[in-house]
Amino acid sequence: MIARVSTFALDGVTSRRVWVEADIRSKGLPAFTVVGLADKAVREARERVRAALQNSGFVFPGGRITVNLAPADLRKIGPGFDLPLALALLVAGGELEADELAGCAVIGELALNGELRAVRGTLAIAEGARRHGLRRILLPCGVAAEAALVPELEVLAAATLEEAVDFVRGDAQPPVPADLAPEPLVGAAPLDLADVRGHNGLIPALEVAAAGGHNLYLHGPPGTGKTMLARRLPSILPPMTAGEAIEVTRISSVGGLHHGGGLAVERPFRAPHHTISASGLVGGGAHPTPGEATLAHHGVLFLDELSEFARPSLEALRQPLEDGHVTIVRGQKVMAFPTRFMLVAASNPCPCGLGGDDCSCSAADLGRHHRRLSGPLLDRIDVLVAVGRPAAGALRDEQAPSSSAVRERVVAARERQADRLAAHGLACNAQMPARLLREHAEATPSALRLLYELHDRHRLSARGHGRVLRVARTLADLDESPSVGPEHITLAAALRLEAAALAVAA
Repeated sequence: MIARVSTFALDGVTSRRVWVEADIRSKGLPAFTVVGLADKAVREARERVRAALQNSGFVFPGGRITVNLAPADLRKIGPGFDLPLALALLVAGGELEADELAGCAVIGELALNGELRAVRGTLAIAEGARRHGLRRILLPCGVAAEAALVPELEVLAAATLEEAVDFVRGDAQPPVPADLAPEPLVGAAPLDLADVRGHNGLIPALEVAAAGGHNLYLHGPPGTGKTMLARRLPSILPPMTAGEAIEVTRISSVGGLHHGGGLAVERPFRAPHHTISASGLVGGGAHPTPGEATLAHHGVLFLDELSEFARPSLEALRQPLEDGHVTIVRGQKVMAFPTRFMLVAASNPCPCGLGGDDCSCSAADLGRHHRRLSGPLLDRIDVLVAVGRPAAGALRDEQAPSSSAVRERVVAARERQADRLAAHGLACNAQMPARLLREHAEATPSALRLLYELHDRHRLSARGHGRVLRVARTLADLDESPSVGPEHITLAAALRLEAAALAVAA
């Protein structure tokens, strides 16, 4: 008898349907063969499934067993095929009826004693099940709350193989997924801008970057607060929309960062070490997986000590920053990963870190330092902030405004941008391509004249020209102004032109 069970394989940050086909023949030598471009973890499922079936009180079928994972040209990776493989054998052996699994997707890893273990990518798999018209999904309890985020899909959450069979037969009622969600973790107190001392003059630049989704570069001597400011930037970003939260949850689950606890509510903040490789930063590997740029989608990617990153890693960020996605090609496999993040970078002004008159670096040291900064990458940065050493009096008396106060203004500016750009599927000014920028900037003639003067005087690139105009549009949104005036161009240029000079030097 041939049995077929429906499951799904991860394909980038989405999923593709896979049929687990099991055939048992009484003739021939006993064997258990898995075919269909399966990796080692899937091939090892033979031993896990055998032990789980026997330890759960089921009869492992004898004879020659052949399991095919179709389509055969799609690589199957990971232990999530254990449970569908076990149920396919039970159907082929006559212990389950094929009709009982009709319209049901199945995923899950099996322990030797029959317990079910969580797998990554549950939300993507549940969305795939709904997309293919399946009504139910059978999976481990640990990821039930994640699968329940998909509407119109019945979730059968089992703790063991025996429970899973009972649910399929209708002999037991599965628990409600909401009852299976883990208790929320009590973490550290959230970071707040109110913790910052002596840098009140820098808060407006952070507010502009957050309001428009603009890339930000902080530079200055060590210990002056660059990292402190960067890590508090997420506290002033607007809350995620429902669609953004689903997308962040799906990516986190595929990346193994989300453990079935329901919908992600915080924007991601990723801060990789400077030794990261190019594939670790933008994605890749023999079997392409999301990189840090994708894990930071709809959030912040923070590159601390920018000058210490390998040049190839920084160069790999150029296309993701421009396009909002990265395309990975491996052999005949092409995958696209979303990378719509806010880049925040921090660096010392020179190798010794002092900069200015106190710098002890030679001209050769300074040249090497600037060459390690990617000029094309710096040209894609909208807002540059020089972080100096605050005076003792400022450290004692100056306290930055709270994140909640700044966030109110950021949210109001983002709402104006959303109203203007909703028809184009965009969320903020930084995402506007050149055509939409010309259409929606609404700059006055005097503002445009000033912008062209600055373009020629400071040798801005065409990209830099557009980025100054985008920042000016954000400043106008913060001022509740329908048009961009010369004052907005002046402020935007002050936040941008030093970055352009650094890019030329690099």
